[in-house]
Parts: sequence; structure tokens; C-alpha cells
Amino acid sequence: MTSKIKVDNIENQCGGAVVTKCGATTTISGSVVKADDIQAADGGNLINQCGTTITLGASGDTINLASGASQTGFGRTGTVDWQTTKKTASFTAATGEGYFCDTSGGAFTVTLPASPSAGDIVSLQDYAGTWESNNLTINRNSSNVGGISADPILNVSNQSVTLVFVDATRGWQTVNDSTQSVALAQYVTASGGTITECGDYKIHVFTGPGAFCVSCAGNPGGSDTVDYLVVAGGGGGAGGGTYQFPRGAGAGGGGGVRLSATTYTNSGPSAPRSACVSALPVSVQPYTVTVGGGGAAGVGGPGAGDGGQGSNSIFSTITSTGGGKGGGHCQTFHGSPGGSGSSGANASTGGTGNTPPVSPPQGMPGGAGGPSSGTFAGGGGGGFMAAGGNGNPPTAAGAGGAGGGYPSAMGTNGQPSGGQYYVSGGGGGGAGYNGAGGAGGLGGGAAGAGGSTAPSATFHGGGGGGSGSAPGTSTTTGGAGSGGLVVIRYKFQN
Repeated sequence: MTSKIKVDNIENQCGGAVVTKCGATTTISGSVVKADDIQAADGGNLINQCGTTITLGASGDTINLASGASQTGFGRTGTVDWQTTKKTASFTAATGEGYFCDTSGGAFTVTLPASPSAGDIVSLQDYAGTWESNNLTINRNSSNVGGISADPILNVSNQSVTLVFVDATRGWQTVNDSTQSVALAQYVTASGGTITECGDYKIHVFTGPGAFCVSCAGNPGGSDTVDYLVVAGGGGGAGGGTYQFPRGAGAGGGGGVRLSATTYTNSGPSAPRSACVSALPVSVQPYTVTVGGGGAAGVGGPGAGDGGQGSNSIFSTITSTGGGKGGGHCQTFHGSPGGSGSSGANASTGGTGNTPPVSPPQGMPGGAGGPSSGTFAGGGGGGFMAAGGNGNPPTAAGAGGAGGGYPSAMGTNGQPSGGQYYVSGGGGGGAGYNGAGGAGGLGGGAAGAGGSTAPSATFHGGGGGGSGSAPGTSTTTGGAGSGGLVVIRYKFQN
């Protein structure tokens, strides 16, 4: 039989109140009730103290808090109290709380508690299944997450995650993830070349051989690809000859150009060539960078010689072909193929560009030499974006084709013009009968000569060398092509 003793007050022997109940309020005062054990009618312990250990209930018992009652001081049990009003915009989380985050209206950020203590806990869940399209970013609020000082990106639909703060070293640890795919934002880290910064991006420039050494390959939450500009060496212009009378020669073609533009907006003339090109993924390894040299100047004389072929530039899987060599009047006559083709002399054809072929094309063809009936003006070398001009009667040589421009966000290592930076201009053709040499193409192409030795391309951007033109019976040489360029760009911070 169960017994109950019902009283409103318990008094001490002097009549003073020890325990008083008034409505829902119970007051203990005036004295101290001391006992080692408080037991139920069946002898089972309700409360027991042994030394400094206090035990509630006996083995096998269940201890419940009354409906509406709350507890303090016992710490959390590894769970959170879920807030059923969804979050649709950036907010700061409180420890011990769980949040349903709805990014269907756009991505936003949840900021973790500042100055957390060990055992602090926060849970997050994808309310609408839209984290893949509209990510939820976790602002770590200066604490590490999984030992990494980077803000995680939650980017998997219907994901849920629970984070518990452990210590300053590891910070917030993931203890429950419905997908096991919390993406901590990591960024490409690399060395090599001359490094500059443009906002959140790093730019590595190589004007000679080297290595792009990747020490962290990053991930999609930060960056894991690089943009590139790979420019080959320009071809050399042919020498001017005097076979019976002064004759002009063919100019060198600009070096081949290949580029991507995914981390910046390319509104320059080279934009059509980069619009459909993907950035390159990278891994942790060194990437050998080869920067092609310019082709040699052709030797002049009665048997005027060809210029030299430009050398290839290479980064990872990207190879840009050296510019074609200018055709000499008494040697090949015809222009040579290359990244951009060189021009010919003595009514010969220009060399083809984009050789070997890639898509989008890496360069344009060279111009043809002037007719042999009285002019012999050389054609201009092809540039990245425009073909070289033909040699025209009576004495005018062909101009070099224009190279391609790109904005400063890819580095300022180009020939500036109108807010853009140009590379890979074709060389100008040499004039016949001491006429005017052809203009060099924008992007470092050297001008052709009119009755003199042609200048070399000096700007490091794959410009073609100009071609020579002999005054009377003198000997003149062509101009050498310029060396190429490799530029690499990637995001390194948020």
C-alpha cells in the first residue's frame, strides 16, 4: 500500500517554519534538515549523498522534470534546441540552438558565436534543399573550423550539420553531418615567377623558364583552377637582298597565344578567343613553365636569308606555337606557318597561322609578298587577332597584323594601348626600291625597313621581327622576334 503524508508546513521543535508551501511556492528557511538518504516507501533511494557525490534515484529509475519545469547547471547533452522559425537571411547563431536555413531566396551567411567555450554547439539544416544552388557560408568568427582558418561553404542539397567547439587548435568540429561533405573553403597556393596581387587574386608572370609550384590545390568553395595567358616567341624577319635591284623581304609572325578568362572580364580585342575557354584545374605539384624565345634575324645580302622560327611556350597542357619565320627573297620566298604565320617575298604566299590547329585559333596568317613585276615589297607577319598585310605596288610593304589585348586584371605585362595590354603583333614587311617599310602590328611587332636594316621586336610579348630592305647594293638584316610570356592568375582569398 502506498502512503502519502500531506502537510502545508514542517516546523522545528520550537515551532519555527522549516518548510512552508503557499500555492506553487515552497520555501525552506529558519533551519536545516539533515539526512544522508531520503527514501521512498519501498525503501528505494530518492536522494543519496556519499562524500561529495550526490545521487538522484536508484539504479533502473527514470528521473523526469515536471511539464514546464526547466533545469540549469547540468550542461548540454550533445543536442540542440531547434528554432522552428526558419532563417532566410544572414544571422548570428547562439550556442545550443539549431536552425533551419532557407536559401531559396539567395545565398547568405551564418556567423558562429564569438569567443566560444568548449562544449558550445550549433546545428544547421537545409530547409528548402537549395544549398547546392545557393550556398550557406559559415563565418567562423575568428575561430578555426576543423583546424582550418577558413570559412566553410555548405553546398549540398538537404545537408544538415552539427558543430561542437573543442579548443582553440581544432576549433569547431563536425560531429554530425548528414552528407559528410562540409566544404571548407580552400584556395590555390603557389610560388614561382614574379608575383603581384589584384584584389583577391594573385598573378604570376614568367618572362623566362621557371616553375609554377602548387602547394595547395584548393577546392570549389575557394578556388581550384587557374586562368592563363601563354604567349610563344615571335618569328624573326628575313634579311633584305639585292638581286639585280633592291628587294624587300618577309616579316616574322607573332607568337601563338592561348588564354582563358574565367576569373576576370575580358572586354578587350582578344575576348572572342577566350570566351569559351575553361580555366585549368591544378594539383599539388610543380608545373614546368617554358617561355619561348624569339626567332633570329635573317641575314641580308644578295641571297637574303630567312628569319628564325619563334620557340614554343608551354604551361601544363597548354602549348602555344612560335611565330613563323619571315621568307627571304632568295631563300624560301614563302612565309612559314606558326602560331601566327610569317610573310613572304617576291610574290610568294604568306604562312598559315594557327599551326598546329587549336580552338579557338592561336594566331592568323601572314601576308603575301608584292608582285615581282617591279615592286618586290615584303608582306607583314600575322598577329594574334589580325592577318598580316600584303606587299602592295608600287613600293609599300605590308603591315604586321594586330595582336590581342587583355585588361590589367590579367597583369600589365603587355604593350599598353587604350586601357588594354596587347601581345603577339606581327612584324612589318620590308620595302622594295627603298620604299616605306610596313608598320609593326600592335602587340610588340617590329616595323619593316625601307632601305635599311629592320629593327628587332624588343617587348616581351611574342612580337614578330620586321624584315629588311636593301638600299642599292648594300646588305641589310631583318629584325629578331621577341620572347614570349606566361601569366597565371587565381583567387587566393575571399
